[in-house]
Amino acid sequence: MKIVFGFLATILIVSLAPFSYASDPSPLQDFCVALKDSATPVFVNGKFCKNPNMVVADDFFFSGLNKPGNTSNAVGSNVTQVNVNQLPGLNTLGISAVRIDYAPYGLNPPHTHPRATEILVVLEGTLYVGFVTSNPANPAMKNKLFTKYLNPGDVFVFPEGLIHFQFNVGKTNAIAFAGLSSQNPGVITIANAVFGSDPTINPDILAKAFQVGKNVIDSLIQAQS
Repeated sequence: MKIVFGFLATILIVSLAPFSYASDPSPLQDFCVALKDSATPVFVNGKFCKNPNMVVADDFFFSGLNKPGNTSNAVGSNVTQVNVNQLPGLNTLGISAVRIDYAPYGLNPPHTHPRATEILVVLEGTLYVGFVTSNPANPAMKNKLFTKYLNPGDVFVFPEGLIHFQFNVGKTNAIAFAGLSSQNPGVITIANAVFGSDPTINPDILAKAFQVGKNVIDSLIQAQS
């Protein structure tokens, strides 16, 4: 029953996503199934279209969101993505989906989706979720944090581009599904990007930005390597 609810919830949130503001342009035809164009020297904003006469039902099909992801990692979570790279039929449609699995006390760490709003529904467990606003116009004010505890059936929205997170506060596994308003939302995990970039950001810059000692920055960079 829980799996059935999960799939129904996924269908609901994915169907709602196009009605939110999407950063992807509107399609100019019924569909534009993506070609596997990794070998082409030409780069476009999106993907090349498959000949419509060659399109088949499998181009619009993905199987596997019923399977739990492996959460045996440092943060205790796993995101199974269904974007244009996994499902070529999503090309130009401005929508994608994910399944997120959380181990007990697992975290989907602070991150952003630069090209998409996210709408999340909890299937199992209890999640503590939140997002932080962008810098306020008044420099004397602080970024505002919005948080909520979510139980099965609860829905929460993370606005496009804002830093957000989900944390499993329970002693059992948790599952959530989310719809995103882009065929390729992108993700920037804050800690990985700041302390684990290649090449590394100059530690002196990070020490000044975070107002901590360089030894602290060195430790954080080492932890990401």
